Amino acid sequence: METPDHISALRLVGGNLALDFANTAEGTPEGKIEQEHLLGYEDLAYWGYRVGLISETDFERQLREGWERPAEADAVLARALEFRGQLYGLFRAVAEGEDPPAEGVEALRRWECEALSRAKLGASGGGFAWQWALGDDLAGVLWPVAHSATGLLTSGSLGRVKGCAGCNWLFVDESKNKSRRWCSMEDCGTHAKMRRYVARRAAERKDSEGRSNS
Repeated sequence: METPDHISALRLVGGNLALDFANTAEGTPEGKIEQEHLLGYEDLAYWGYRVGLISETDFERQLREGWERPAEADAVLARALEFRGQLYGLFRAVAEGEDPPAEGVEALRRWECEALSRAKLGASGGGFAWQWALGDDLAGVLWPVAHSATGLLTSGSLGRVKGCAGCNWLFVDESKNKSRRWCSMEDCGTHAKMRRYVARRAAERKDSEGRSNS
């Protein structure tokens, strides 16, 4: 099944599953949302498949279950969007060097409890890791997101969580000197440089015209 363009074109630049989920809405650094990528429950399932959270079999089952249980699917989407907002507020505060809002931390605690209550420890890469079998639960795609967010919040690397200087997205700065400013240099970085160039040229022209008229 072909993934919708607004999901397949969504850049994954957060460096953490929870931040990529928080970045499913695009906007300005001031927080204005300009493009929503999760327009329906099916988009949440597509996103989970896109980022590798669910297999193709689980993905097709989640889509089918969502179509057969539309009221429940709508409720799960509403929960997902609320959770996304709580995650965004929590990690935006971290990126700005502020204390995370208590309600965001509490919401994440509740989601993590729900996730772990449905997880099992399974062998993975020579060790063990939490694993989820989604079954028929339409909210299952959000459990690994909650666990990833909890891991990031408790990992001690919060100083590397940053907000893009050109948009509203969040990312983990893995550069050696923690100097990354953009979610993507090819997108926000280039656009910002172009804006500065245009503004500088306009100021130079205005200054030149002012001297010639004096």
